[in-house]
Amino acid sequence: MKKYLLPFKNKYILTFTIFLIYNLFLDDVDIFSIVSQNRKLSNLNDNKVAMQKQLDQTKHTLYQLRFDSELERFAREKKYFKRDDEDVFVITYEAKK
Repeated sequence: MKKYLLPFKNKYILTFTIFLIYNLFLDDVDIFSIVSQNRKLSNLNDNKVAMQKQLDQTKHTLYQLRFDSELERFAREKKYFKRDDEDVFVITYEAKK
């Protein structure tokens, strides 16, 4: 038992050990909060990439909607608009359980 306590008789090693324990576990910016913040940052970066893809797709759609033919195609396919003399049937499939 004494051989394990021998290094702590040196005041510098003891001070460094206390300092290390305080900084790793007891400080406001401890190792757990750093890991948590890194995890949140990673999730936010993933969300940023997804939002950037969606923004690029929306910009592309807006560019295409400047043309009348594309505007009519978009209205018919995505928003189910119809002309006065036609009917629109929307067919959906249910997933089997």
